[in-house]
Formats: sequence, C-alpha cells, structure tokens
Amino acid sequence: MSSKPASYDEMFYPNGAVRPGYAGYCHWYGQQDPSVLRRKSQEAESFFRTTGITFNVYGDNAGEERLIPFDMVPRIITAAEWRKLSRGIEQRVRALNAFLHDIYHRQEIIRSGRLPQRLIASNAAFLAQMVGLKPPGGVYTHIVGIDLVRTGPDEFMVLEDNARTPSGVSYMLENRETMMAMFPELFSRVQVCPVQDYPRRLAASLAACAPPCAGDRPVVAVLTPGIYNSAYFEHAFLADQMGAELVEGNDLRVVDGRVAMRTTQGYQPIDVLYRRVDDEFLDPLTFNPTSILGVPGIMDIYRAGKITIANAPGTGIADDKAIYSFMPEIVEFYTGEKPLLQNVPTWRCSEKDSLAYVLDNLAELVVKEVHGSGGYGMLIGPTSSKKEIAAFAAKLKAKPDNYIAQPTLALSTVPIMTKAGLAPRHVDLRPFVLVSPKGIDITPGGLTRVALKQGSLVVNSSQGGGTKDSWVLED
Repeated sequence: MSSKPASYDEMFYPNGAVRPGYAGYCHWYGQQDPSVLRRKSQEAESFFRTTGITFNVYGDNAGEERLIPFDMVPRIITAAEWRKLSRGIEQRVRALNAFLHDIYHRQEIIRSGRLPQRLIASNAAFLAQMVGLKPPGGVYTHIVGIDLVRTGPDEFMVLEDNARTPSGVSYMLENRETMMAMFPELFSRVQVCPVQDYPRRLAASLAACAPPCAGDRPVVAVLTPGIYNSAYFEHAFLADQMGAELVEGNDLRVVDGRVAMRTTQGYQPIDVLYRRVDDEFLDPLTFNPTSILGVPGIMDIYRAGKITIANAPGTGIADDKAIYSFMPEIVEFYTGEKPLLQNVPTWRCSEKDSLAYVLDNLAELVVKEVHGSGGYGMLIGPTSSKKEIAAFAAKLKAKPDNYIAQPTLALSTVPIMTKAGLAPRHVDLRPFVLVSPKGIDITPGGLTRVALKQGSLVVNSSQGGGTKDSWVLED
C-alpha cells in the first residue's frame, strides 16, 4: 500500500519557515492578540448572518438556509504565480468558446476524430435548438469559473470547468469587504490586487455583448428563479451592484419582437439577460412546457438576434466531465498550442479498459458523475466504507457512461483559524473570467473554498466547506 503523498503547504515550508508570499501577512499576524482575532472571527460570522449571506441546502429540511463559514486567514498568490495562471486560464477559456461554436456549427473536432461523436450526440446538455445559431458578438461563455487545485510549488491543475452558470462571485466580494472592514491596517501593509470593481467590469462586459438593436446604453437584467434558489443572495447582490434589474420569469414577456420587463412606466425592452435559470426552464415553448421560471418565446427572439442571453443556452455541455477529459485535445485543436494548465488525470468509465481499472481500484480513487456538481453523487474511495464502495461499484457497472474517475490528489493546504491556533486545511480556487468581443478579463484571485474538517478533501459549501479571501499580491 503506497503512503499518502504529503500536501503542499502554501504558507509554510516543511521546516516551518514562512514562504515569501506570506511574509507580510505573517509578520502582521505575529503582532496580533489571539483573543482579539477570535473575537473578530465571531464578528465576521455575525456580519455574514445579518447581511443575509446564506445558501439553501436542497433535500435537507426542505431547503434549510445555512451560513457559509468564513475563515479569515487569506489564501495568498504571488504576482508571478498569478501571471502564469492567468495565461493558462485565458488559453482555456478561448478554447472553450471556440469549442462551443464548433459543436453547434461544423463540428470540425468530431470530423477530425479528436472527439468521439457519442459524447455530443447522446449528451442531454447538447441543445439541438442551438445548432447553426451564433450568439451576439460570437460569445457563448460570458462568465466562466475554472476550478483549480494546487499540488506543488508550481503545479496548478484544472479540476473542472464551469461554463454554464458559475456561482460564488458574491462570496469572493463579501469576503474581501469583510477583511477590509476588520483589518484595514493589514491592507496598508500588504499590497493586494483589488476585486471590488468586479460588478462594474461584469456590467461593462455584458453591455459589450449586447445585440446590434441595443442603443448606446444597453439594458441589462438578471433573471433569477426566485428566493428559494440556493444562490438567490448572489443574484440579488450582483443585480444591485451592477445597477441592473433583478427579474423573475413573470416579470418578462415578448413585446413587439423584443423581450421586455415590466416597469412602472410599462414594458421596457431588455438587451442582455444574465440568466441564472437552467436551459430546461428558460423557454416553456422550446424546452420544458411546464416551466414557470422562464419566458415563453425568448428563444425565438434570441434566434432573431434581438437579445443576448448570458451564458448562451447549451454551454452546459462544456461542464460535462467526460468532455473535460478531452480538454487537452480541445485546447490544442482550437489554439494550436499545448495546454498551459493540465487536467487532473481522468479515467472515462465509458471505456472498457478504464472501467476495469476503476472497479479494481475504487478504494483509492475519486469517482464523479459526468453531470454532477456540488459534491453530490460522488465517491471518495479512501474515506468510504467497504459497503459504500460495493454499492458504488454496482452503480458503475449499471451505467458506466455516467462516470469518470480521478486519483485522490494531495490538495494544497492553507491554515485556518481554530481555537488552538492555525491548522492546515485543503483548498481549491475558482477564478472568475469575463468574456466579451473586447477580450478576456480575469479577476485577480477568485473564490477560495476550504474543507474545514481535518483531512477532508471536499470543499463544497453544500458538503460543509467554507470560504477564504483570495489575495493576489501586486508587484
């Protein structure tokens, strides 16, 4: 039995010395009274609770609202590390957008033999209604979240792509605001790239994607499923911060060949709809006829080029974990370059030899549903019982196409604040990327999610994880 590889500690060298990126923070931390820091931590929780920064847990006490725990030890990335990461993120996002255009048009990547046709043809996330349709500005993925994990000093890997409706940016912004309110003097000592202008940049990026019929000041609205959605706080927060209207399906209708929202002065046309509603519920005339969350006829207006929907319908296929396993080939096919960011090694259970390997090694692997998210429907072999592994093996054999498997990675750690002092916990990172005809804009940092339980590798808030402020240092 191989020993578990040691995790890379982002703050400390193995001998306990502080890494250069954390020098300024650690010098400040050493001057603080631990009791004051503990009190500040409690104040942060109170702030989050009074602000209403919660999420709903589906299937748990009928959607119980929970506070996402916040840890006030920042996750710090140096300027040099960020420059290198940014190049890889930009390359990957360019490839994702090119891939989406291709599969809804000529499907050159399938014709070339680089991607199996079955991954598209039998994929529920592939929308036939998008075939031949080019979104305004040619942008499919207006907002992208790329989930990254770190396994060494210079080793970042992509864990998954979020090209449909990436969430969590409101927590990135609130984490920074909370840290600045609690420790203003810290930010005068350590020069950190700002993230507070993300809503302004988001509004400008979306406006740049408006259709030709929009005027000089395109009207942007945020479409939410409503207050019972797990990310409703974020929908309302972003609409408010952007100065955009927050709307639900029953606020919208088709008027004179445009999608319009109800106002006190009558219906006003919308140019860009930042939708946080899944494809299936977007248009009951095109997709799910029972949906009351979307807008009847919006797809007809979209086909006519009279509204921008962000992200474009059908982008969810890029979130598919079987497609993810082909991302190295996808990046090279559309950019002509080798990927700057590597994938986590992945076994496709749809392939006979891979399935056999996965079944033989379930106790050591992480197995995920190809359409899964939020940490649900997965098996973490090393932390599962023999009974759980046997039950999952039966699922795999029954529907192998539904799963991929990956090795259990030694995710990097960043300390969290505990009653006993600092203690390492595993983290990942979700940078947020804005795409428009004007270019690709990557917010410095992103959302760091942290597994608060000792030894846990699951960082999802729905599974008990928390968040941290992510700092990218200025040069």
